[in-house]
Amino acid sequence: MPNATTASGSIDTTATDARLTWGAAMMAIAGLGFVGYAVIFFARNYTGSFLELGIGGNEVDVGRDEIAAFSPSLHHYIGHLHIAVSAFVAAAGVAVAALAWFGVRTRQLWAWVTAVVVPALGLVVALPVHYANDFDTLGHLGLIYADTALFLVGAALALSALRKRG
Repeated sequence: MPNATTASGSIDTTATDARLTWGAAMMAIAGLGFVGYAVIFFARNYTGSFLELGIGGNEVDVGRDEIAAFSPSLHHYIGHLHIAVSAFVAAAGVAVAALAWFGVRTRQLWAWVTAVVVPALGLVVALPVHYANDFDTLGHLGLIYADTALFLVGAALALSALRKRG
């Protein structure tokens, strides 16, 4: 691709392509970060306190053993929710990573829109309940915030390149 920078306002395609590649890569890495968070969530169902990362005695006054002693069926139900949520977070992460790397990187605006909508929808639905129920600890939401920040920077870079080239 030629580098078409001129005084007449032509687009520097080399810089645009670099922004697109970096942006798509950051979006894809963030998608894989969501998969990593899902793996942690899944593993905690079988290890540790049974509670989510960053949730402890200050937020919930019982753990795995107390829940199981109170109601084995409730314990199994919560465990099934952990597994299901982790599966859907991982699936969304894989989708975002694939959309970014194979769609956004090849200049598919529909892929960019879809890659942005998927995590945005999840966060818009999931985050408010964290604050309403005092589950908004940095230990709990910090990794998601960091991953989302990486994703947003990548999405902005990619969009700026998509807009420059049409």
